[in-house]
Amino acid sequence: MLHGIGTDIIDVPRIQHSFDEYGERFLKRVFTETEIAYCDHFGDTRFLHYAARFAAKEAFSKAIKLGMREGMAFKLVGVKNLPSGEPVIELFGAMAERWSNHVIHVTLSHTASIGLAVVVIEEPNNS
Repeated sequence: MLHGIGTDIIDVPRIQHSFDEYGERFLKRVFTETEIAYCDHFGDTRFLHYAARFAAKEAFSKAIKLGMREGMAFKLVGVKNLPSGEPVIELFGAMAERWSNHVIHVTLSHTASIGLAVVVIEEPNNS
C-alpha cells in the first residue's frame, strides 16, 4: 500500500551559491560522504548532482509527511547509486529506524539549471 509521494525541484545555482557562501561546511552539513564523493567526481558539473540529491532529501521529507520535523535531517537521508547506476535512498539514524522497512523508490533528473527528484514510499508488506 502506498504511504506517500514527494517531489521537489531546485535551482542548481541555489546549491552552488550555498557552497560559494559556506564552502565545505555546507556540503558536510547536508550531504553524506557517499554523496560528496559521487558528486565531486563530476568536477565542474558536480552541482547538477548535488541539486538532484538535495531535491531527493526534500522529496523524501514530503513523502514521509513530516517535512523537516520529528527527527528528519538532511544528513539522515542520502542517495547512492547501485552498480547499474540506479539511485537508491540510504537512511541513517532515526530515519533508518523508522523507515528502513518500507519500500522506497527514487528518481532523479536535472538540466543545466534545475535538479528534480520524486520519492514514492510503500508501506511494508506484513503478510
